[in-house]
Amino acid sequence: MISGTYSLLVNGNSYQVVDGHPSESLLWVLRERLELSGSKNACEEGECGSCTVLVDGEIVCSCLVLAASAVGREITTIEGLGSEDEISDVQKAFVDAGAVQCGFCTPGLLVAIDQLLNTDPDPDDLTVREAISGNLCRCTGYGRILEAVRIASKNRKVQNQEEQGK
Repeated sequence: MISGTYSLLVNGNSYQVVDGHPSESLLWVLRERLELSGSKNACEEGECGSCTVLVDGEIVCSCLVLAASAVGREITTIEGLGSEDEISDVQKAFVDAGAVQCGFCTPGLLVAIDQLLNTDPDPDDLTVREAISGNLCRCTGYGRILEAVRIASKNRKVQNQEEQGK
């Protein structure tokens, strides 16, 4: 295939990629073709985590995934965590903890942490550090990021208790 048209399911929406080339990375297609610029382009080697997205619920570095290989799979980006009206609980926790500084690593960290809390609602610090080990942050020293995870975890517990009490 030199070029072609295919569909990608991103954040619950179907997008047509027209004249796609087989060598285009998922990151490039998300940012340049679909104008979903939340995932950041930094190392292009899968080392920094700034391009982290979910593909079928699995964390991947979108710079290392060929976009055409994601056809028929469910892709979730940072834009899919919240809604147009409200940021997600993890995004709010990052703001509350002051875990956002330059913001370049933030989208990848948010996707990874949201996925972690979906699978482990009460992780200890070691579990969090392991879950975000593929996401490099040069500004925060990770202390505020860990605090944000604690806040989000606590808030989810409270929300779950409230929902169960209704």
